[in-house]
Amino acid sequence: MTNRLTLADQLRESIEEAIATGDLPPGARLDEAELIARFDVSRTPVREALLQLAAAGMVEMRPRHGAVVAKISLPRLIEMFEVMAELEAMSSRLAARRMDAQELEALRVAHVECQNARDAGNPDEYFHLNERFHCLIYQGSHNSFLHDQARALHKLLRPYRRLQLRVKGRVAASFDEHQAVVDALAAGDGDAAAAALRGHILVQGERFGDLIAALAQVGAE
Repeated sequence: MTNRLTLADQLRESIEEAIATGDLPPGARLDEAELIARFDVSRTPVREALLQLAAAGMVEMRPRHGAVVAKISLPRLIEMFEVMAELEAMSSRLAARRMDAQELEALRVAHVECQNARDAGNPDEYFHLNERFHCLIYQGSHNSFLHDQARALHKLLRPYRRLQLRVKGRVAASFDEHQAVVDALAAGDGDAAAAALRGHILVQGERFGDLIAALAQVGAE
């Protein structure tokens, strides 16, 4: 039973990654037979993985149509980004008080790795390193409930956060915004850290238009 669950977890992560990268875009049908062939597994772990993804809100189980990648409406998506911004702001405010020297150094290292990906012009690598940067702040809050809630919503928004990095200049801007967060956390300034991270996440103004354009591009592909 343990091995089967472990395999289902691994499969869930693989499907999550395919969704985040756009290989399985919103609305895509998740055919069990295709997934079995693609990942060379049996039907049981595929079904378990799909049920896990459905419970997380990443997949919808439709009667007579099977599983499809969840498609979030634009108004709902904006609402989710608003909540994500507040969860991250709260995380950073607590982290400014609670992160120890070792945790802050780990964040600085993650920040430098993001810089290297930016300089190399590698948005895919930046995307993954950016996730680590944010997760270190969730951990630094030393609030396990907040950490879990932030991680769960972060997962749901992964495809859309990645989409934003396709926009010209967004990776460089994202890194600069990270710098403001690191500086505020190092100074122990919770209000500044919260404001910087909230602004980093919120989709408004030009970034709202950029997100709509990126979504339209995916829909046309």
